[in-house]
Amino acid sequence: MADTDPDALERKIERTRAELARTVDAIADRVSPKRVAERGVEKAKANARDFVTSVEDMVLGPRTYAPADGEGEQPAEYPAPGIAPVLIGIGVVVVVGAAVVLLRRRSRRSR
Repeated sequence: MADTDPDALERKIERTRAELARTVDAIADRVSPKRVAERGVEKAKANARDFVTSVEDMVLGPRTYAPADGEGEQPAEYPAPGIAPVLIGIGVVVVVGAAVVLLRRRSRRSR
């Protein structure tokens, strides 16, 4: 049988209102431009960390940890890199090339 007690109905309505208020607040917080921007920044930071780690592993090789005598893990020791000199050379070429392009653009503008 249905609840017809006015006090019980009033309590149920108040509980429903409180739940609805919490839901609306949660939705407003989720779509808030500030919160959306914060989540975007955190995601970009995480992606950048993952990218740097993967490039670091590619250049230096995977990190190896050797247990210390009762002191836990030692700092990472990198194996001798094989591709690192090539990548460093490519980086130098890119930087020098960018500098030449920028200097040429400046000299064209000053004429």
